[in-house]
Amino acid sequence: MTKQLAKFSASVMITLLALVVLWQFRIVVVYVLISLTLAAALHPLIQLLVRRGIIVRVAWTFLFLIVLAGVGFLLFFIGKTAISEVQLLADTVSVQDEWKLPLWLKGSSFQLALVGRLPPPSELFDAIIGNQGRLVLPAILEITQGISSVTSGILIILFLSIYWVISQVHFERLWLSLLPSDLRKQARDIWGTMEIEIGAYIHHQIIRSIIAGLLLYLGYWLFGSPYPMFMALVGALVYLVPVVGAVLVVISPLLLGLVISVQLSALTVLYTLIVLIALGIWINPQLSNHRWDNPLLDIVLLILLTDAIGMIGIIIAPPLSVICQILWSRLVSHRQASGAAVQISDLKERLVSIQEIIKEMDEPHLPLITSSMERLFSLIVEAEPILRASLQEEPSSSINGIVS
Repeated sequence: MTKQLAKFSASVMITLLALVVLWQFRIVVVYVLISLTLAAALHPLIQLLVRRGIIVRVAWTFLFLIVLAGVGFLLFFIGKTAISEVQLLADTVSVQDEWKLPLWLKGSSFQLALVGRLPPPSELFDAIIGNQGRLVLPAILEITQGISSVTSGILIILFLSIYWVISQVHFERLWLSLLPSDLRKQARDIWGTMEIEIGAYIHHQIIRSIIAGLLLYLGYWLFGSPYPMFMALVGALVYLVPVVGAVLVVISPLLLGLVISVQLSALTVLYTLIVLIALGIWINPQLSNHRWDNPLLDIVLLILLTDAIGMIGIIIAPPLSVICQILWSRLVSHRQASGAAVQISDLKERLVSIQEIIKEMDEPHLPLITSSMERLFSLIVEAEPILRASLQEEPSSSINGIVS
């Protein structure tokens, strides 16, 4: 009894110590999780390059760098335009002496309550920036520090993602070697499933956000809004937030109507609702994998992570929700790993071992052996997604029932 109590106490203390260490290094853990997620999103592109010859690989790599440079320039242009529109909005609010309300609300109790409880936009703007702008400099310094920290974090994540992609096989063998031999196949299969599902989730979310941003910008620009880029950028970003993202998209044009124009606000809000409905009917069903949808779990993780680590928690909450559901499904609901996936993973591990043995041989490598190994690796890579797609779909209703 004493030994069991001592073991239990030691396990609790080790668990609490591990949680404390993880909390102290939570930013590092977040960077690692985001880099692994980005590497999972880039994995299909790497598989495509592996199947090609050296000339095609170089061409695809060059094309990828051109696209990456174009995306960087586009993001710079969008950010620059959005900042200029924010400055224009600040100039407008600073001289706005009354809130814009519809004619049918003139003299109503709502207008009296609004005027009685809120100062005019210009006074509110002066109160926010401070008397004669004394709070502007600290705000600028804080924003500059935030931009520098975000930039350094992005660079760290990119370098880590490149490392995970290049050293994926060695990294998997390293952490799998730390597990007992009877658990390695199941852990390898769970890792492969998470990599595929997280990569697909990232692709779908990015495509949804880009489509939403483009449609919103086009409509706001056609309606003559003075801040189309800023409003579309805000809408595209908040649309990524799970469950409540669609509601947040509507709030920004609704609030801007209080300082711009009631008619323009009504048009932009109506257009935003039409875009959201169209995305929900035609785009989202084609992209979303409802197998891992769990709104309650998403909200709980979103609140906890946002309170713990700030805005970064909004980014990692949805992928972490998918990871939790996959772990629950594999370890609790379906303990047995899929046979086809395990066999593919086992073949990949054996092939890597054979390649290392061939490299260590003193004799010159025969062309037949080299070409055969390359062909085997190509066949395994081509067979893996086909076999995974043919596996029976695992329902996620069990975890939905447990969480809810």
